[in-house]
Amino acid sequence: MGRVRTALLVTLALLGPAACGDDEALHLDRLAREHLGDRGDVPGAAAAVPAAPGSEPGLPIRAEPVEYGEGAAAPLRGYLARPAEPARGGPGVLVIHEWWGLNDNIRSVTRRLAAQGYTALAVDLYEGGHSADPGEARLLATQASRRAHRVEANLLQAHAYLRERQGTLRVGVVGWCFGGGWALRTALLLPDQIDATVIYYGRVVTEPSRLAPLSMPILGIFAGRDRAIPLSQVREFERVLEDLGKRARILVYEDADHAFANPSGDRYEPEAAARAWAETVAFLGEHLGGTRPGEAAAGAP
Repeated sequence: MGRVRTALLVTLALLGPAACGDDEALHLDRLAREHLGDRGDVPGAAAAVPAAPGSEPGLPIRAEPVEYGEGAAAPLRGYLARPAEPARGGPGVLVIHEWWGLNDNIRSVTRRLAAQGYTALAVDLYEGGHSADPGEARLLATQASRRAHRVEANLLQAHAYLRERQGTLRVGVVGWCFGGGWALRTALLLPDQIDATVIYYGRVVTEPSRLAPLSMPILGIFAGRDRAIPLSQVREFERVLEDLGKRARILVYEDADHAFANPSGDRYEPEAAARAWAETVAFLGEHLGGTRPGEAAAGAP
């Protein structure tokens, strides 16, 4: 996407109407019920996920906080991880956080992607906010949903940052929970610019007219016991994509629950998480061309 078109889309997004409709509020209520009593920073979780930049299995990496755009009140700050010697024109990935916000778990996932050969940018849709408390996380998610135009402008700038500042030629997007829904919405926002989409138990869209413009391959990862993302909606999403002739693979881990891939949360299920991560790495390697396609790091994000 050229700089002029990016600037125009960002301006339109910033000027657009903010809303959090009944359907979105209902979805956030479901998420809140799923996470009732949970916390986003379970003690000992750091042992499950490598913490220090450069410690990931795979390529040597560099990781650092970056400013990737301009928000309504302050610069947009995220977390960038990339191979220590990135190749110009290599693949990039937008990483979208759960409803807890941009935390250490998401930074770790971003480093893992870098170790697989990607220039990975973890965005901050909360513009600086994050919490390990489910009540506070629900408030942050609600606030972001009410300013959806700002979230869209945020993501447009993140995509432009990877394309224009980092020189990536192919860009994928992956998100979890709240971020899983926004991974799909990013694909809908940039249907001819996103090259691969991975949705971890995020809110789906089932209207054929909205899904019709999508041109990239899609990997959907869902949980059979997830009450926030009803399995009936997942199957309808799968059916509509198939009817539209889209390249989509939908995986349901029947015995897993919502947020099963997050080792820093209460719902972590290591076996299902490891399988899902292996699927994710293989999918991105196939469609984006990472340096280490198919070599999934042990464990899960």
